[in-house]
Amino acid sequence: MGFDVAADLYDRFMGRYSTQLSSALADLAGVEAGQAVLDVGCGPGVLTAELVRRVGPEAVAAVDLSEPFVEAARARHPGVDVRLGAAENLPHPDDAFDAALAQLVVHFMTDPVAGIAEMARVTRADGVVTASVWDLAGDRAPISAFWRAARALDPDAQDESRFAGARAGHLSELFAEAGLRDVEEVELSAAVEHESFEDWWEPFTFGVGPAGAYARSLGEGELSELRERCRSLLPEAPFTLTVFAWAARGVV
Repeated sequence: MGFDVAADLYDRFMGRYSTQLSSALADLAGVEAGQAVLDVGCGPGVLTAELVRRVGPEAVAAVDLSEPFVEAARARHPGVDVRLGAAENLPHPDDAFDAALAQLVVHFMTDPVAGIAEMARVTRADGVVTASVWDLAGDRAPISAFWRAARALDPDAQDESRFAGARAGHLSELFAEAGLRDVEEVELSAAVEHESFEDWWEPFTFGVGPAGAYARSLGEGELSELRERCRSLLPEAPFTLTVFAWAARGVV
């Protein structure tokens, strides 16, 4: 999947966007002092940082499948209980948290309904589960221009628009199927200024996620052609890219 990469590469690829979602997702979950919370699919700790700011490191737990990300999250957030593990089999007991959150990870779960159900299992009764996914199907994600260019050059390119939660309403469907109640879905946004086209493009060459893996699979000529197609789809630099995500909230 392309997530066994250095944390700083993920930061440059997606972290600069996802940082802006963290506060809104924590607000949606109602995270506040005195609660115990879990960050599922924490990556190198973007959402973890917001949770620590609200409740303190001792009240935050986090889990991720990527060893480099787990190591980075531990280093960045001393005192947080960061473990290696999958969303579908969380290494935590029942009813351990007041809220469980998953930022930009449901679409990468092997079994999204099972993963969300696990988040509910480790959350106390009347606690909250929240998750967010970029609006990939709506072509409004940070990587949308990349995949639009890739599909124009290669009709067989498999983008991420069909991933779980990537279209309006699908996260809510998954939450309901996982047994959560009072489910609601909202739209979140982020805006990142890019000083140059290269500032936007270079992170795609790092091999992060499906887009990075696709870029790495291309020959030099194909990659150059994709690069120029992307350039033609984006505004003249400097430009601000405003992107959107779907977020769902459900009660255990």
